Amino acid sequence: MAMSAGVTRSNTGIDNTVWNILGQIYVPKQLSERSMSWHATLPVGTFVPPHIHPTQDEFIYVLEGQFDLLLDGKAETAEPGDLVRLPMGIPHGIFNKTDSTIKCLFWVSPTRRLHDLFWALHNLGPTPNPADVVAISAQHEVDFLPPPPEGA
Repeated sequence: MAMSAGVTRSNTGIDNTVWNILGQIYVPKQLSERSMSWHATLPVGTFVPPHIHPTQDEFIYVLEGQFDLLLDGKAETAEPGDLVRLPMGIPHGIFNKTDSTIKCLFWVSPTRRLHDLFWALHNLGPTPNPADVVAISAQHEVDFLPPPPEGA
């Protein structure tokens, strides 16, 4: 699929798609074989546990709010105007530990199976079984890491 020229309007996504991914709202803005982007809204207390994209580079441009991040085992933060770079193969987790919503623009390159993964996770409903999320993600080239040992 080649990228088409055009404008994806504010508050809309490709084909009017809006995904609810584990309580976060993702609105796809661009999709091609080489890259995919989506606007994300992360309510207070939501997060994506540490995971790896073995076949994609991922980026986050922060528009509103503050991320707490775990990047290759190190704690970081990102605020409006910051660009978070997540190279393929590097473990990372993103967390909203603040009292306000985070809004940002994500993108990955290449797209690989991420678009299909978001459809699969969206279709699991608002309270999916975590084991199902991990298994489906692995089938779509996103590998969640096991939780750290107690007390670590």
